[in-house]
This record gives sequence, C-alpha cells and structure tokens, in this order.
Amino acid sequence: MASYELQGFIHSIGETKSYGQNGFTKREFVVKLSGEGENPSYPNYVALEFTKDKCVLLDGYQLGDEVKLAFNLGGRLWSAPGKEEKCFVSLQAWRIEKLSANANANPTDAGYGSSFNQGGYSNNSSSDTFFPSDNNPFSDDVPF
Repeated sequence: MASYELQGFIHSIGETKSYGQNGFTKREFVVKLSGEGENPSYPNYVALEFTKDKCVLLDGYQLGDEVKLAFNLGGRLWSAPGKEEKCFVSLQAWRIEKLSANANANPTDAGYGSSFNQGGYSNNSSSDTFFPSDNNPFSDDVPF
C-alpha cells in the first residue's frame, strides 16, 4: 500500500461507526487542502478515514484546525453476478498532527486572506480575479 502526506483544514468529522460482527470501526472526516500548490479559488476537499484503534485520534480536533496527515492509498474491486464491476478507493489515515488551532481560521476561506500569493497566482486588488504571474511556467494552464 502506498503512503502519502497532505496538509489542510478539517472541514467535517463524522462519528465512529461499527461494522459487522467482529466490531470493525471506522471514522470518516473531510479535509480542505491547503499548502503549496493549492489555490483557494478552486478548493480541493478530500474524504479520509481512520480505522480500528486510530478512530480516537480525531477526538482532540475541531472543525477549522489546520492539520498534517499521513495516509495510505488503497483500493479493491467488487463484483456480483450480473452486475458491473466497481472499484473502491480508500484513503486510510494513520497519523494526524495539528499545525494550528481554529481560533482564527475560517473554514470557508481556510485562513487565506487577500494577500494570498502562492502557486504562481497574484491577486489583483482591484478585482476578485486571479491572474497568472510571469514567473510561472504553467501560467496558461487551466486550474482544473
């Protein structure tokens, strides 16, 4: 299983749910990505999950907290007779670290102010439009 890291603001936290007779537990949550390369005009929300004994790691976190996460990327195929085969992908977090508390963070703008200048975009103060900067080699790329 491949392992990755991401940074973002906690957007939502679900309750711990139990599945099956063996008591398998899972807790889902959503993070709005922040950090290098993220443009707040086109926010990315990612759903992740903690499983088993890791579910309690979210107890000390609140909406709007900025966090750094380590997670594994996994997937499996599902098929049933007469049905189309489906592929399911899961992002299973296994570590979480608080970067900042939510005291000054607004979950709708993820703490980005009007001075945001990252990823090759510069804010034109006379409008709400972001214009590509000359030093960005990808300045003509569409952001999605």
